[in-house]
Amino acid sequence: MPARNRFAELHAEITEWRRDIHAHPELRFEEHRTAAKVVKLLTEFGCNDVVSGVGRTGVVGVIHGRTQASGKAIGFRADMDALPIPETTGLSYASTNPGVMHACGHDGHTAMLLGAAKYLAETRNFNGTVVLIFQPAEEGSGGARAMLDDGLMDRWGIQEVYGMHNWPGIPAGQFAVRDGPQMAATAFFELTIKGKGGHAALPHMAVDTTVAAAQVITALQTIAARNIDPLKSVVVSTCGLRSDSNTFNVIPDEIKLRGTVRYFDADVHEIVQKRLCELAELTAQANGAKAHLDYTSRVPPTINNPEAAARAAKVAQAVSGDVIREFDPVMPGEDFSEMLAERPGAYLFIGNGDSAALHNPAYEFNDDIIPAGSTWYAEMAERRMPI
Repeated sequence: MPARNRFAELHAEITEWRRDIHAHPELRFEEHRTAAKVVKLLTEFGCNDVVSGVGRTGVVGVIHGRTQASGKAIGFRADMDALPIPETTGLSYASTNPGVMHACGHDGHTAMLLGAAKYLAETRNFNGTVVLIFQPAEEGSGGARAMLDDGLMDRWGIQEVYGMHNWPGIPAGQFAVRDGPQMAATAFFELTIKGKGGHAALPHMAVDTTVAAAQVITALQTIAARNIDPLKSVVVSTCGLRSDSNTFNVIPDEIKLRGTVRYFDADVHEIVQKRLCELAELTAQANGAKAHLDYTSRVPPTINNPEAAARAAKVAQAVSGDVIREFDPVMPGEDFSEMLAERPGAYLFIGNGDSAALHNPAYEFNDDIIPAGSTWYAEMAERRMPI
C-alpha cells in the first residue's frame, strides 16, 4: 500500500497520540511521560532497538530495512519538550499541566515521526537503517548537544540527519527548505542593574534602577540600528524585567533584564556582545547605577547541506506537489543546528496554515498536516535507501 494511503488510514490514531501528548506537556529534560509513551509505541511497532535515556530524557529507535546491504543509516529527529506558557486555546485536550503548553508544535513533530515509524516498521521497504531521534530540551536548553555528547551519531552510525518543524503562515501541508542558512544562531543574556533602593517619594535619596533599566532597554535597540551593517541580519530583544520590589512605593535595589540575540555571522555576534556590555555598563553608570552582564552563546545557525536540501525538496515535492525553495532565512533558532554541524542533512518547514504564531498561548498544531509530515519521512527513507 502506498505511504499516502496508509497514513490516511493511520491519521486518526496518530492524531490521538498527538492530542494525548498535547494534554500532558513537559518542560525541558522533564519529558518522562512523553518519552515513556514514545518507548511504548516504538516497542509495539516492532523496532529492532529502542533506547531511552539518551541525552537524559531522549529516545532513539532503530528500524532495519529488508536488507542493510547499502550500509546506509539515516537519522530523523523530532523534538518533545513544551514551553512555560499558560494555554488559552480552550481545547478539549488542552494542557492539564498549569503554566505549561505545547506552544511550538513539538507534540505534532513527535506524533508525525511516530506515524512514520509505525509504517516503516510494517513495510521495511528500504535498504539500510532508519534511526528515529526523539530529542528533549530543544527550547534553549541543549537537548541536541546532550544527545550528541551521549554518542548519538557514532553509536548508531548515522550518516545523514533530517528534521522538520511546522510553520504558521505557510499553506497547510506545503514544505519549505532552502540551501545554506535557514534559521539563526542564538544567544541569551541577563543584565543585572544595581542601584540603591529607597522610598518612591524620595527618589533623590536612592539610585533608581527602574529608570536606569528603562534607558538600558532603549539603548540596546541602537545596536541593530546603528552598529551593524544594515544588510546583515541581527535581532536584540529584551524579553523580561524582574525586580525585588512587589509594591507601589519602593524603588528596587536591583533589577534583572533578560533577553536574546539572533544572528548569522560571527563578526556580527562579536560586535553585538561587545556593544551590549558597553551600552549596559555606561548607561547604568550615567544613572549612578552599575550593570553586570551574563552572556551565553546557545546554538549556531541552522545551515542545510545543499545536496541534502535538494534531496529533501525532491521528496517534499512528491508528497505535497509543491515546495518552497527560495525564501529568506528566519531569525528563530533551532538546536538541530548542532546535529547538522556533525552530519550532512537538512531542516524543513511544513506549513501549519493560518494558525496563531509559534510560542503564542493560543497556538494549535494543525492535525490535518500529519499525513504529509509522516509521508515525507517514509518517502525519504525509501527513496534515499531503495531496495
